[in-house]
Amino acid sequence: MSQPIQITDNAQEYLAELLAKQNVEGIAVRIFITQPGTPYAETCLAYCRPGEEEPSDERLDLDKITVYLEKNSIAFLEEAVVDFNSDRMGGQLTIKAPNAKMPQVNADSPLEDRVNYVLYSEINPGLAAHGGEIRLMQLTEENVAVLQFGGGCQGCAAVDITLKDGVEKTLVERIPELVGIRDVTDHTDDTNAYYR
Repeated sequence: MSQPIQITDNAQEYLAELLAKQNVEGIAVRIFITQPGTPYAETCLAYCRPGEEEPSDERLDLDKITVYLEKNSIAFLEEAVVDFNSDRMGGQLTIKAPNAKMPQVNADSPLEDRVNYVLYSEINPGLAAHGGEIRLMQLTEENVAVLQFGGGCQGCAAVDITLKDGVEKTLVERIPELVGIRDVTDHTDDTNAYYR
């Protein structure tokens, strides 16, 4: 498997020095993205003491340091570069992750990633003008996307007509195996209700 993230020699040296100062045997660096695939994605780099990594993390043994990559973040770390530029003030560690907000999706990508991609690249930019946004909450076994309409979309009388029809049409056109969408606040659907 090719390494999704590039950590330059300068960055490795700098991180190795920081890790050495922690005086913890076997300490590593863990890289993860909060809210990956959304406009709010933040790439984070943290100390990772032995045992703090997740079992599903991918381990990279580099020349000077060990790095753990959080499993859910890996797709979003494609083409990411961690670098260190020294200057008179000491220097700065930079993390560039061009795909943190937008994963590289293709026909083989998981359905969830493709739905998110269409939401964030095509649908949400149009809603942002009205202060609205849509998030994917889950995919059902029947391939129905359960969406949460937030911001200006909530409580809007036209939400059913405009959003559901427009959003559903766009998503189903782009992702043929998607059966349809459901609003997480949709109470007309009682298939999972306790009472029948």
